[in-house]
Amino acid sequence: MRTFLKRRTLLILPIIFFLAFDLSAQSERQTYQSLQHALFSAGQITGERGPQNVTWIDGGERYSYMIQNPQTRSTKIRVYSPVTGDDDLIFDTAEHRFPGYGTPFQFRSFQWSGDYRHIVFQTNFTPIYRYSGISNYYYYSLDDNTLSKIAADAFTAELSPDGQKVAFHRNGEMYLYELGNDRETRLTHDAKEHFFNGRSGWVYEEEFSIVQAWKWSHDSRYIAFWQTDERHVERFISTDYEGNYPEYTDIPYPKVGEKNPVIRIGVIDTETRENIWMDIDIGDGLVPRIFWTSNEAELAIAWMNRQQNHLKLFFHDVNNGDGRFVMEEKAEHGWIDVYDFFAGIDDHFFFPDDREEFLWISDRDGHKHLYRYSYSGEVINQVTSGNWQVTNVHAINSEIGRIYYESTEVNPLERHLYSIRFDGTDKRRYSHIEGRHSFSMGQDGRYYIDTWSNISTPTQVELWTTENGGMKLQMLVDNASVKEFIERYEYSPRELFTFTTEKGHDLDGYIIRPPDFDENKSHPLILMVYGGPSSQGVYNQFETNAWAQYLAQQGYVIANVNNRGSGGYGRDFEKSVYLNLGKKEAEDFAATAQYLASYDWIDGSRMAIRGHSYGGYMAALTMVLHPRVFRVGLVGAPVTDWRLYDTIYTERYMGLLEENEENYINSSVMAHARNLQGNMLVAHSSMDENVHIQNTMQMITAFTNTGKDIDLRIYPPGGHGVAYNQQSYLLLHQVYTNYLNRHLIR
Repeated sequence: MRTFLKRRTLLILPIIFFLAFDLSAQSERQTYQSLQHALFSAGQITGERGPQNVTWIDGGERYSYMIQNPQTRSTKIRVYSPVTGDDDLIFDTAEHRFPGYGTPFQFRSFQWSGDYRHIVFQTNFTPIYRYSGISNYYYYSLDDNTLSKIAADAFTAELSPDGQKVAFHRNGEMYLYELGNDRETRLTHDAKEHFFNGRSGWVYEEEFSIVQAWKWSHDSRYIAFWQTDERHVERFISTDYEGNYPEYTDIPYPKVGEKNPVIRIGVIDTETRENIWMDIDIGDGLVPRIFWTSNEAELAIAWMNRQQNHLKLFFHDVNNGDGRFVMEEKAEHGWIDVYDFFAGIDDHFFFPDDREEFLWISDRDGHKHLYRYSYSGEVINQVTSGNWQVTNVHAINSEIGRIYYESTEVNPLERHLYSIRFDGTDKRRYSHIEGRHSFSMGQDGRYYIDTWSNISTPTQVELWTTENGGMKLQMLVDNASVKEFIERYEYSPRELFTFTTEKGHDLDGYIIRPPDFDENKSHPLILMVYGGPSSQGVYNQFETNAWAQYLAQQGYVIANVNNRGSGGYGRDFEKSVYLNLGKKEAEDFAATAQYLASYDWIDGSRMAIRGHSYGGYMAALTMVLHPRVFRVGLVGAPVTDWRLYDTIYTERYMGLLEENEENYINSSVMAHARNLQGNMLVAHSSMDENVHIQNTMQMITAFTNTGKDIDLRIYPPGGHGVAYNQQSYLLLHQVYTNYLNRHLIR
């Protein structure tokens, strides 16, 4: 069934107008002089993003933000009040130097005290893994303008809610710094190599986003923490091959079927210095989240089984460790999410600190919705419902009884802001302009910053209030410079389409046509994919990929599609890939390419698929499962066999190896290596700690053993992104572009 450019109704007029305007002016516009010109001009179409590092303070009545001066490298922290319009300078690095050193002060991040009169700065960051590292921490008082070091070489640090103490992790142990008497106290005493109190290992950090593995209680008395023992975890060794005798990085990395880190949850009483272990049988399971409840000295612990389709919640008395079972959830076919990296939501549990109830996001009715629970574990009510997804919760205001959330209710290609009462009544919508919106909201839900775009409008940043049904207070960024740029340079917007595959699946996609598009000419196609579970590649948002713009100017049509497994479409669509990653996604990518090739202006013999990470896996797997569809595959940092990836991610989607071995084998690229017919270019880094180069090397061996040749580029110092500096970034894209031109341009 063909429905090309069958757009959702509300998009038709804006797209037609924009395209007509765009095509009429192409003859007067410039093109990029080179790939380098395009890549290094990316900011011209990305535009400004408004206030940076926004933190809402005073309960949501004001927000702080940062301004950086690229010439002087100085950074200012300012605080803005939507109520008064006051915009106050709080801190300027140009006016401060590192105490005892005299060098200009710089910082990586900062955090406020509970009274908003003190700041803790993170400085001198040295990375360990992708998200974590070692830093020095400094304490600044707004009252007397003093700056002092409080922790050196610390992994994480955080002010207590009352602003009187700073807890931090160093060398596997937890410490306390008391600001009133400048005293440092060690709180734990049993750390060893690969045995930590208050720090997670690689796999918890990467797959559960746990970097700071500890939390202050609301009353600033207790610190709950993960104890992580990964001494028994198998280690992966890598090197960048520099020097006569290369240095090797050794990371405990549990691969599918191997032993996970052993976890315990402890609580430190900072008054008595006593450490109590919570009485919970973790067994072979996982502890992805802990939360302080609104009750004094009560900790909630979320436990999951190893394959993450069974969740239990327990409440523990931290004075003796005793726990009680509160609720559980089981997924009949699929997994359970406790957070969503792609949606930008850190937790699916919410514990308001002023009421004895909590909220939980579940897809038990087919879509992710909010459920309200009592502390006894009973469902009070389902707060939201419908054939759409709750994607984020931005504020919970118990005083007025409203929850502010983001959802796909308009359609899966957009995100909009709503509020609703705790009992599920009186739903209100605040964002009304079509497009993908993201929100930064104060804790009380009164004010928020809305950052949005759609296919015809570059990023807009606006300050709003939810009062009186919602009202825009200020336009912060309109990106007029982007509009001016695309008046001077050729620019190709996204065009949204929906089609139905031969197997009856409705898929949303977009294309980017060449700016001088002629339907009487035949163009090569590049399908850009990622495709991993819960991700989403197609939105109604402004196109900002500079490489895609350059390729379009060279005559390529660029496309993307929301394949099965994507988030935003409900449980059945997303979890249809469960236990058999790769197969359905590859079917959808091949179906999309074949559908587009049915148009005379797409040359079905000149099509490429390109992806990185999970997208690299899909580019390679699609090439061997559907060998006659794509002539070229550009493969970046691919997983090629799920038995080579980590436990927590893989077993969430593929189950246990001993229970699903056949699908593990069949989902590997190597199992189908003999089918390769097209041209494949693979790029990988030997220092990729996430997807190890072992994946690529085993794939090359499999191709070689079946007489298949592929092209390979190794960038030794790079990480998971392959490129490691500006020059390598440019070179990598030049290699990709040359490869496409060599095999697809006549």
